[in-house]
Amino acid sequence: MKPQLPYPCLTLITRLSPPKGVAPQDSGPALRPGFSLQTRNPLASTLIQRVREGVEGGAHVVQVREKESSAKELYTLAQQLRHVTADRALLLVNDRIDVALAVGADGVHLPEDGLTVQAARRLLGEDKLIGCSVHNVASALQCAQAGADFVHVGTLYATDSKPGRAPAGPQLARDVAAAVDIPVIGVGGISAQNASTVVAAGAHGVAAIGALLDAPDTTEAARLLISALSGQTQVQPR
Repeated sequence: MKPQLPYPCLTLITRLSPPKGVAPQDSGPALRPGFSLQTRNPLASTLIQRVREGVEGGAHVVQVREKESSAKELYTLAQQLRHVTADRALLLVNDRIDVALAVGADGVHLPEDGLTVQAARRLLGEDKLIGCSVHNVASALQCAQAGADFVHVGTLYATDSKPGRAPAGPQLARDVAAAVDIPVIGVGGISAQNASTVVAAGAHGVAAIGALLDAPDTTEAARLLISALSGQTQVQPR
């Protein structure tokens, strides 16, 4: 049976590299035992720790998005994260359908320049989730009509993950949500201060990188975001 995105949904998107302007030795807490990962990037163990803490804080979905990793490195990382998320959160692999199938992920997330939804569905079957990144209503409609299960829409707010891209604001999430009948996940500069605004605009949830991975306490950061999504905290949109 195909899994479903809970509402409201919080997605943690992975990032092996440190945030812009932060030295690797300053990014994140000390490594814990039990998370040795043999990849070229020494931050991998810290990432797995952060993801575990995000899941403990209630993150519903973990999206493995590591464009610079080799297939072997990505497989190793995704395999570890499958263990972390098992029976606790959904696991999606960005772009690499082969890796998603190899680790038993719950689905894939397709970038705009990736495989078509139809091609991905032929490879994955009907029991896996397929999401798409979109930046306008036309692309969202195309993905929905092709059989995508959800879309990530952005960039909503300014973010280091997409330098140089002008933020569209929550209106883009509102326009896309009004046009498609599948879940819309807002992405780009998401924080506890604006997450509720994105959901109020019609989004099914939000996806975040820095708000979780750069926080002093990832577990607490996830809890704050979920509280904001659920309307349990009073936050001012920015």
